[in-house]
Amino acid sequence: MSANSVNRRRILSLWLPRLPIDRIKRKLAQDIASQADGHEVDEPSSEASTLAGLSPPLRGRVGERGTTDTGVCGLPLSLALPRKGGGNPSADASLTNGLSNLLPSVVVAKDHNAILLHAIDEAAVRAGLSIGLPLANARAICPELTVYDADPAADLKTLNDIADWCDRFTPLVALDPPYGLFLDITGCAHLFGGERALLQIATGALSRRGFAVSAAIAGTSIAARTLTRYTSGQIIADGAEAEAVGPLPVSALGADPAVTTGLRRAGLKTIGDVASRAPHEISARFGSAFTTLLGHALGQGDAPISPRKPLPDYIVEKRFPEPIATDTVIALTLSSLAKTLVAAMDKQGKGARQLEASFFRTDGAVRAIMVETGRPVTRPEMIDRLFRERLDALNDPLDPGFGFDLIRLAAGRTEIVVQQQRDLDTTVHDNDEISALIDRIAARIGGKRVVVHLPLESHIPERSALALPAQHHLAAASAAAWPERVAGEPPLRPLRLFERPEPIKVPFASVPDGPPHQFTWRRALHAVVRVEGPERIAMEWWKQDGAALTRDYFRVEDAEGQRFWIFRDGLYESELRDEEGKPVPANWYVHGLFA
Repeated sequence: MSANSVNRRRILSLWLPRLPIDRIKRKLAQDIASQADGHEVDEPSSEASTLAGLSPPLRGRVGERGTTDTGVCGLPLSLALPRKGGGNPSADASLTNGLSNLLPSVVVAKDHNAILLHAIDEAAVRAGLSIGLPLANARAICPELTVYDADPAADLKTLNDIADWCDRFTPLVALDPPYGLFLDITGCAHLFGGERALLQIATGALSRRGFAVSAAIAGTSIAARTLTRYTSGQIIADGAEAEAVGPLPVSALGADPAVTTGLRRAGLKTIGDVASRAPHEISARFGSAFTTLLGHALGQGDAPISPRKPLPDYIVEKRFPEPIATDTVIALTLSSLAKTLVAAMDKQGKGARQLEASFFRTDGAVRAIMVETGRPVTRPEMIDRLFRERLDALNDPLDPGFGFDLIRLAAGRTEIVVQQQRDLDTTVHDNDEISALIDRIAARIGGKRVVVHLPLESHIPERSALALPAQHHLAAASAAAWPERVAGEPPLRPLRLFERPEPIKVPFASVPDGPPHQFTWRRALHAVVRVEGPERIAMEWWKQDGAALTRDYFRVEDAEGQRFWIFRDGLYESELRDEEGKPVPANWYVHGLFA
């Protein structure tokens, strides 16, 4: 089915107000569960190696690090709580909830040379602490306080993990920093039983995994976000945003603190109070940006959200009432989805150039596999083969855990298929076979490793050709015009040109422009018996600011018949002088090998 649809806009806003401390407690629960099972904690997988580890808690004096008896190990965090054998999200969530009943825990961050509370848990709230309170004051109020360092990178990675999980509801998921998400659920809520059911599924799953979450649905993203700051579970009908947000305090808008303070001093304590004033009055005092923000919160227009991923041209997916985990069923599902995707594209005469298969595990982890093609793909069997090649070549195999409950296949980029004569034109058949071969190799080793070379207008040898991915430039490479070789003459350029010239040792040479009599390359001595040259190549002085030296190239042959392309870097005396103006020896390099 096409990813584009026309419906009245509906936005689901998710806000995780205690994400930093919830992330840490989930990590502690993971360690406790691993120790309870008698296992050591697994090493970070390659897929999660970029996740930041957990900082140990701070105890005693400010800045003095300590340890806890829970054995924090600094392991990667994913949306699920993995344990050997797959883990049990329900059990892990109960451990997380149990941790919330321990001593108050806070996350601190440095702000203007002061250490302030950055996030707090429920126990800390009950103890009378609040975000923004100095740590010294917090310790005075609650001496038995467990303190952790803030880790914005780990928090952002966790938020992105949650956003990946939310892709199961809609492909339009946007970040709402620091701890929020926007989901454009326009036209897709009915797939989950309606907006109320979708909201409950999302919040329930996050709550079971140990995250405090607030959610709301409205016709604009700002209205939905405003509601999540002071209430949860609200679903506002289209056009009823002004009535819903009116009683909320102005701080719920998330405007600049100076603007919020100014509104309160003016006696405008709620959003409804501000909305009752004329827009030009608000703009004159607080600026047009705030007036626009207020209008969006009241449902008077809205700025589009910025999805994390571009919307694919076509999406097909398969949901399973019971999770699947076997390779056979996964392969059959991909094959079925490929047929459906090709049928949908064929109706509009299009083929896929970029394909992505997403696998959603029941514990919340998401794995995406992408392949690209040199030409638009219009056959399901070709899609099957490309994904088989890609899956077989993965360094980190596709781990189903407790199984996948959703598999999605998307065509991220499509093109109109140009019909060609394929029965009599052998050139078309050859090009198709070459393109298919390149696609299969690229799927296995990566598209950037299969390249073609195109000529460039430059007399510098290493810049006279450009290496580009073969999948996207095969046609240009076939039609490229290279300099023709002079009949009866040896080649001017070597068949193998090094990416970077390699230095050689030349004990002596005929000066000022003569070739060497022998040289040492890669610890092997080569005696020169034949020489052609020199060919003088000056550098592009208008680009190099005169820093590059002139090169004299020689085609030489040693006593064993090997032929080299070597050069002297710099002209003797005129370019090669020391700080005192005295001539210095030139450096020699080998740049390529002739056949």
